[in-house]
Amino acid sequence: MSFSKKIGDLTEEIMEKVLMDQVKKDGGIPNHIGIITDGNRRFARENGMDPNTGHVRGKEKLEEVLEWSMEIGTKIVTVYGFSTENFKRNKDEVDFLLHLIDTSLRNLMTDERVIKNKIRVKVIGKIDILPDFLCKTIDEVERETSGYDEFRLNIAVGYGGREEIIDAIKKISMDLKDGKITEDDINEENFRKYLYDGSIPDPDLILRTSGEERISNFLLWQGAYSELYFSDVYWPELRKIDFLRAVRSYQTRQRRFGV
Repeated sequence: MSFSKKIGDLTEEIMEKVLMDQVKKDGGIPNHIGIITDGNRRFARENGMDPNTGHVRGKEKLEEVLEWSMEIGTKIVTVYGFSTENFKRNKDEVDFLLHLIDTSLRNLMTDERVIKNKIRVKVIGKIDILPDFLCKTIDEVERETSGYDEFRLNIAVGYGGREEIIDAIKKISMDLKDGKITEDDINEENFRKYLYDGSIPDPDLILRTSGEERISNFLLWQGAYSELYFSDVYWPELRKIDFLRAVRSYQTRQRRFGV
């Protein structure tokens, strides 16, 4: 390792510690962080890797980010794992991604960090369009972690924000038709109950990597008043200091919720 590289690493380490101290000292920790994990394929391409390797590196990065989130005191993370639009990709890549998600979920059931930190795992999305093997694993991991209550990990798979709202409207229509509710029962509070997971609060902060500045059909209802932070780095390259900068930016903002 060159001398300049050592100096650079030391400087980053010091800055990281300073940021962590500021984040913990100032309070206002985001209770719920939504993450759009963008840039796996571009990261792989620019580093001479095949796209699937980029996805694997992205999966490994998520494990790191979850640890960082718990370290600062965040209680809920919702990650955009696989969108409904992703089904339009090359079949081999789609198959790889779905099996990678399946393996990752299976590993969570025996992961000591999940057990130690009491992480409850839930998959949100149009589960019925996913392959049977993945549906079975989703059911198993949700049942296995259902008793945990210290941290919530929501993984959006086969997910689209517009689809979620449309599905909610369909469920409401059926309940209206069956006489379970009346028109007067339809309000924001009750509408939330028809979402894929109506038990969690809206994300305080939504972080997207790769330099793209859009939310790409992610948590459209829940993210109406979320603070947004866009990082230029590809998801597999996200460093702890990048994550802390996002949180620090959130802490310096004055949230008005449209007022």
